[in-house]
Amino acid sequence: MKRIVTLSGALLLAATLPGCALVDRFTDRFSTTEVAQAVDSPGQIEPVHAAAIVQDQAVFWVSSNGCTQKADLTPVVRRAGDASVITLRRLKEDRCLQPRAEGVEMRWSFQEMGLAPGSRVSVENPYQLPRG
Repeated sequence: MKRIVTLSGALLLAATLPGCALVDRFTDRFSTTEVAQAVDSPGQIEPVHAAAIVQDQAVFWVSSNGCTQKADLTPVVRRAGDASVITLRRLKEDRCLQPRAEGVEMRWSFQEMGLAPGSRVSVENPYQLPRG
């Protein structure tokens, strides 16, 4: 009986230690500045169907229930070393009842986002397959 208790204790310890390492690694991944920026950012992060950076423009395909307009979304830009990261956020929910299977295209120029022409940028939004 003592062996079973010792063995189960050792197995429990072996199972929980990797979790501690993952939590430690995960919490070190984000600086407090990045977490504060995420909390202070407007709206909700918008999943995108596609995103492209072309000719000093950021182009996104997003879901729409029929009423999504450019003013309903905002690109939040943050510096990351010598580049910038764009996160598209939804300010206003689209409550219309005519979903567009292909979504809608939204564009912002680098000038609108306060970026210099030719800036290095990446997109941080999660991807979502179009409905269909």
